[in-house]
Amino acid sequence: MSNSMGIASAFVLSSLILSPMAMAEESQAFVAHNSARAQAYDQHQTEMMAKAKDATQTPQAAATQAQASEKDS
Repeated sequence: MSNSMGIASAFVLSSLILSPMAMAEESQAFVAHNSARAQAYDQHQTEMMAKAKDATQTPQAAATQAQASEKDS
C-alpha cells in the first residue's frame, strides 16, 4: 500500500513541477522567443554556408589567376 502511495505522490509532484513548463509553451513570450531563436539560427546557417562557399571558391580563383599569368608569360 505504501509503495502505491509513493508512486502516486511522485506522479502528482512531477505533474506539479512540469506544469509551468507546459504553460510556458502556450505563452506569447515563449512563442516570440522561440521564433527569434529560429530566425537567428537560420541567419547563422546562411552565413556559414556563404563562408564555406567563399572558402571553396577562393582556391579555385587563385588557381585560375595563376594559370592565366603563366599563359601570359
